[in-house]
Amino acid sequence: MDKAAVGFRGLSASLSKTSYTALIKESTVESGTMTLFRPKPRDMRVLIEFNKPEAHAVGFQNKKAQIYMPKANVVQEYDLGKQSSLVDQFLLLGFGTPGSEIKKSYAVKYLGPETVNGVKSDHLDLVPNSEEARKAFRHFEVWVSQADGVTVQMKAHQPSNDYVLFVYTDIKVNPPINEESVRLKLPKGVKKETPQK
Repeated sequence: MDKAAVGFRGLSASLSKTSYTALIKESTVESGTMTLFRPKPRDMRVLIEFNKPEAHAVGFQNKKAQIYMPKANVVQEYDLGKQSSLVDQFLLLGFGTPGSEIKKSYAVKYLGPETVNGVKSDHLDLVPNSEEARKAFRHFEVWVSQADGVTVQMKAHQPSNDYVLFVYTDIKVNPPINEESVRLKLPKGVKKETPQK
């Protein structure tokens, strides 16, 4: 992870997201692509474009989140405020963050080697040190590629026993990306909503 963090500027990957709801024992699966750009340390910009089962896109930038739903031609804007550090922590797990930085925010436990989608990985369990973070996520399981130190799978466990599993494939580290690569492509006439207000 330390080696992977040196010179890390961003990545692109195919993404599968499984959301499990414990109460009704049901899972929903979404798939798409993720582009992550880090122009400077502690400045993370992300664009996730889902294409299945329904097209929508999510962008994170400057303590703001945007969710664009093309069918309704609506973009919802959220001010993450204090929550932005939680989002940053979540996004930084295994993407250009040195192990020493992760140890500052999490109690780290090594669970052993595992192969994920044909990639030899190290399986880690991370418990957030911050009580605030633990209210959102009890712990994270992270599978890190032994070859290049990049996360290939991550499972976020919530206090309700729900979880979200992210599987990353076709990962390209430091591809040619810039600020434009992680900006939501919004059409003219898109309706803006701010549900927080």
